[in-house]
Amino acid sequence: MSTKNQISIEIPPAVLAEATEKLQEVRTLLSPYVQALAPGEKASIFKMGDKTVATVQKVKDYTETNPEFAPTYMDTREFLKDEAVVTGLSPLRNLATQLASDLSDTITIAGNEAILSALLYYGAVKEASNKGVATATPIYDDLSKRFTRKGNKKKPDTE
Repeated sequence: MSTKNQISIEIPPAVLAEATEKLQEVRTLLSPYVQALAPGEKASIFKMGDKTVATVQKVKDYTETNPEFAPTYMDTREFLKDEAVVTGLSPLRNLATQLASDLSDTITIAGNEAILSALLYYGAVKEASNKGVATATPIYDDLSKRFTRKGNKKKPDTE
């Protein structure tokens, strides 16, 4: 069994440390302005999508050119602030989403290759242990705990 190597990189610890530091800086910089929602809260509010973003921006334009149609119970100033937040944060969210996707994909590829190699090693240790190689047995005993299959085993009928 051979494995296809899709990724062969070494990320210097200094690069990881600097990236972590910069992401923490961004988080700290934005922390006074961002707000988290509880899962129940998120499910219960009306959300803007691609179509509604354009609608809100068009309404913003109309509130500026035709303010006489804004109802007195609508806080136009707050509406404009909310629209500016959406417009300002959306590019950051898009960039963060792309980064998160790339990180996830890279971890998936490297993780796939790592577990396949670990399985190859385990298979070789198991075979050596079965053939009586004394130094392989303790390694096999230790690793076999991690490589046991936990499937749906049928219990034999006792009738």
